[in-house]
Amino acid sequence: MDTRRDILGGFIKVHILFHATQEPVYGLGLIEELARHGYHLSPGTLYPLLHTMQQDGYLVSKEEVVAGKVRRYYRSTDLGQETLRDAQVKIKELVSEVLEPLPEDGR
Repeated sequence: MDTRRDILGGFIKVHILFHATQEPVYGLGLIEELARHGYHLSPGTLYPLLHTMQQDGYLVSKEEVVAGKVRRYYRSTDLGQETLRDAQVKIKELVSEVLEPLPEDGR
């Protein structure tokens, strides 16, 4: 198990829920948005994650034809939005704690 990957994966899921709550999102658009935040995901990583989040009830999807190609758009469900609200509370608490100055001796 890669703990670093698990920790960052949680942030990625929160980003996805946030953006999917704001507007419909699609894979390539999410890859570009996440890259702006320093997360470099391949389609082979992102799409299984989106499918899992959909299977688990956090996202719903709908296919649309855009410029002659089928594109799958994702939106957050009520469960996704509720989970995002819970995450926001936890993030605010975490930020206030982890941004405190560290002890001088590093302990």
